Parts: sequence; structure tokens; C-alpha cells
Amino acid sequence: MDLSTFLIQCLNALQYGLLLYLVAMGLTLIFGIMGVINLAHGSFYMIGAYMAFALAPMVGGNFYLTLILGVVLAVVLGYVLEWAFFSYLYDRDHLQQVLMTYGLILVFEELRSILVGDDVHGIQPPELLAGTLPLGDIMTYPVYRLFVSGMCILLALGMYYVFSRTRLGMMIRAGSVNREMVQSLGIDIQFLYRVVFAAGVAIAVLAGMLAAPISSVYPGMGNQVLIICFVVVVIGGIGSIRGAFFAALLIGFVDTFGKVLVPEASGVLAYVLMALILLWKPNGLFKAG
Repeated sequence: MDLSTFLIQCLNALQYGLLLYLVAMGLTLIFGIMGVINLAHGSFYMIGAYMAFALAPMVGGNFYLTLILGVVLAVVLGYVLEWAFFSYLYDRDHLQQVLMTYGLILVFEELRSILVGDDVHGIQPPELLAGTLPLGDIMTYPVYRLFVSGMCILLALGMYYVFSRTRLGMMIRAGSVNREMVQSLGIDIQFLYRVVFAAGVAIAVLAGMLAAPISSVYPGMGNQVLIICFVVVVIGGIGSIRGAFFAALLIGFVDTFGKVLVPEASGVLAYVLMALILLWKPNGLFKAG
């Protein structure tokens, strides 16, 4: 492997890891802070990809306006779903959570089939980001992938600031530790949980919209990302935003270089990594927060 190829694979690993972090960030918020096992989280990623496909013609193909509109709709969707379904799951056992969220997967897949069909769709990146940058004499790298990585880094820094430096973040962290105590202090924990859930959904939807020009849009795409996101959450530490970040990057590099160096075993490398880390640190790399 020459230097140019190595650099391209590093950039691919970084971009994949950061995009994976966006999805896993929403999952660790819902799973780690609210205590709900949400199997439907991968469906939000799929919804985001299909939003990128369906909303673009409505806004004249403006990719940036599509992103903004999609995130706004995702916040509304998340708020309504928490109010209608997830608010009844906090005191239920995990089996009931799994059954209901699996039912939501089936509902979302059927609605997707009815509304947009079962075809595979390709989405072009915006013209400004459609070019490539030269890496060496022969290799080039897509500008859009660098844009996705930059967006993910900005969002990661923003989420870290909110959770570690703001009053809202303090209330969310306190609510995840002792819900009754937070309620006794006069904080509306129900509204707080709806905000957290809506944010988790919006982040997953944004990840799907950003990924659409890279991976295309196809049925069942959310199911593939869900399992690997649970691996990220477990490795990083349940409820840890910082842990999800480092775990996603680890998975990104292991998966990318595994496909290049040992393609016959690349499918299991992420799970081997999870097993090794859990043997070393059974609670994950970082504590919640």
C-alpha cells in the first residue's frame, strides 16, 4: 500500500467513523439517558436518506435547504413519537421496549414502500461539493466526503459543549441519573425527555441525509447501520457522548482497513474489537455524560 492509498483509506475511515458517530450519538442519547432500547433508531437514518431524495424536488434541488427542512421535520417527528409511544416505555421492561420499537420498524418500512416505492435511488451532491481534490499524481478524493467529515466534527463539538457546558446539558445528565430528584426540583422531566428524543431523531435523520449522496438510498438501509451503532454505544460506554465518538472512529478504521487488508474477515473485526474492549473495560471506554 503506497502513501496515497494509505491516506485515502485514512480519510475514508475518518469519514465513515464520523458519520457512524452521528447515528450512534442519537442512539446513545435515547438508550443511555432515557433507558429505552430503540430498535427503530436505524429507521430514522433511513428516513433521513429518503427525505434527501423526496424533499429535494420540493425546494428546487437546493441541498442545503433540504438539510434544514429535513432536520426541522425530524425534530417534529421525534417530539410526536416520544409523546405518542416512547413516553409509555420508561417504566416498562426491555422486552416490551424491543417489541414496540421493532413494530415501528415494520411500520416505517411499509410507509416507505407505499410513499416512495422499493427502488434504489441515487442522489447527486451539490454542485459546489461535487469536485475532487488531488492526492498525489493519480489519486483524487471527493470534496463532498470532506464536507461530511467537517459537518460531523462541528456537530460533535456542538453536542459536547451542550452536554458539558450548558444548563440544559446539566439537567439532562441529572435526569438520567435520578429522574425523581430532578422532578422534585421543579424541572419538567417529561418535556426534557422529549427534547432529548427529538434531538436524537434529528441527528440520525441528518446522518441519513448526509450519507445519501455517498451510499445511495435503498430499502432496509437503516437495519444495516443499527447493529453497528449498538456496537459503538457498547464500546464507548452507554450514555457517553465522548465514548461514542472515539468508539465510532475505532470502528471506522477497523472496518475500512479490514476490508483492504483482510477482506475475508472484515465482517467480524468490529465485533472482535468489541469483545476485546469489554474484556478490558466491561462498562465501555467512558462513563455516561
